[in-house]
Amino acid sequence: MIKAVIFDIDGTLVDTVDFHARAWQEAFRYFGHEFPFAKIRPQIGKGGDQLLPVFLSKPEIEQHGKEIEKFRDDLFQQKYFPQARAFPMVRELFQHIRARGQKIALASSCKGDELENYQKLARIEDLVDAATTSDDADKSKPHPDIFDAVMKRLPGVVPSEAIAVGDTPYDAEAAGKIGLRTIGVLCGGFPEEQLRAAGCVAIYRDPADLLRH
Repeated sequence: MIKAVIFDIDGTLVDTVDFHARAWQEAFRYFGHEFPFAKIRPQIGKGGDQLLPVFLSKPEIEQHGKEIEKFRDDLFQQKYFPQARAFPMVRELFQHIRARGQKIALASSCKGDELENYQKLARIEDLVDAATTSDDADKSKPHPDIFDAVMKRLPGVVPSEAIAVGDTPYDAEAAGKIGLRTIGVLCGGFPEEQLRAAGCVAIYRDPADLLRH
């Protein structure tokens, strides 16, 4: 019996993956590093702690990694977040889950100060029982820390009684490491075969498709 549904946010509930990739690209460029958008986008879903090492050496990260992250965070909030939209039927999906007596949690690699904005954007502030972000974890996805932290905020629920919903292989990999099954959604832009290879037990197009089924 499923007692709780744990959602990723970016690319799962809100259409922001391209915006995050553009913000990272601009941040890298500002600090003298040029990387193609097509190489950055598949890394979205990781927190900065896991994304930066894909592109920069350890000395480069030590030199200005925190500055790049801060620049990217500010750029995303000021330039890109105002353009972001929630995917259709997110609130209705959450209402359906709550009507079934199940709890809802959010487990995202976003920063803690972004969480409230996302919940307002998706109109779900009153429907969330627990939430964790990269601020609550030592390591972001695909490490399991974020899911481990959110499970601790769902008393009486064990991993076999919960299911995760995410748009990236990193969601499924992270969830699987603590025994959570994952439903994949395609609206974040990752191919179905990658989501299945990472362990997703079912695939839907987007929140509206999940609600219909």
